[in-house]
Amino acid sequence: MSDTENTTSTLIVKDQPTTSPASTITLATQKKRKGRGLLPSRSPKFIVGAILVLAIVLFAIIAPIFSQNPRSTDNPALQPPSAEHWLGTTKLGNDMFAQLAIGAQGSLLVGLVAGGIAIVLSLVFGVLAGYLGGWREDGLALITNVMIVIPGLPLVMVIASFVPQRSWQLVAFVLGITSWAGAAYVLRLQTRSLRTRDYVYAAKVAGERSFRVILVEIMPNLLPLLTAQFLFAIIFAILGEAGLSYLGLGPNSSITWGTILNDAQSGQALGRGAWWWFVPPGVMIAILGAGLALINFAIDEVINPKLRNAPDAARRVRKAAKTKGVTA
Repeated sequence: MSDTENTTSTLIVKDQPTTSPASTITLATQKKRKGRGLLPSRSPKFIVGAILVLAIVLFAIIAPIFSQNPRSTDNPALQPPSAEHWLGTTKLGNDMFAQLAIGAQGSLLVGLVAGGIAIVLSLVFGVLAGYLGGWREDGLALITNVMIVIPGLPLVMVIASFVPQRSWQLVAFVLGITSWAGAAYVLRLQTRSLRTRDYVYAAKVAGERSFRVILVEIMPNLLPLLTAQFLFAIIFAILGEAGLSYLGLGPNSSITWGTILNDAQSGQALGRGAWWWFVPPGVMIAILGAGLALINFAIDEVINPKLRNAPDAARRVRKAAKTKGVTA
């Protein structure tokens, strides 16, 4: 081969475009798409759940303004829904729409207060125990394990049965102190993993106090998990209060969706055919629980990428199977 041919071959090889720019662009696009997938607001589950929860909250705020006194007995008893009474009346003549609106406030307050108490206790017995380690972690973990073993709802029933006058604050407090152990266990394991990260070691070497390390370095990484646990605690509290009230162990000085169901049961609403007495509160509880659950599922997809990528993986499998069948 002549020198001219060798030179030409060398120039051709040098002039060939490299694939590094395309690879860089591809990686950047993948990272951008991956970052967008981390946003729960783009999830249909989150959008539908947020709409349902927001509708319930707006109903609890606005509806009592336009309704009559929920304890008024001046109305005819057991009237079906009409233009005057949109959801009918109860056995005592109480307007059901007014009771449903005030009951929404009571149930939401029970859920928020109980969820707040549960998440605070979870932080103390979960995050603090996971970060401190040693004998302090063992002591806090022992209390957590004991609370996990004790059944929550029967304990709440026993406590409520010994208190003759029960307000919604007391019921929320009892539900909160009996529903934190499971979340604390999960948070403790996650915090034990985070405390070994390099940025946590760097903060400790820099002389940062433990409180600031937990607040600045560890807590931001636990926010999705904390939000999911908080929503689960709210769902548990609302359903727990409804169950206690149905059994006659709920608040007896406040109106909630659970107390409405208890009144309907004691007033034999089903036997009287007064469906408007027990169906609306049951539907409201179901809608609120579904909305919070959908938001919780969307947050779970942020925490666990496998759940977020599962639909795409299933579509790829179906597409591959379909392509294989056509080729065959």
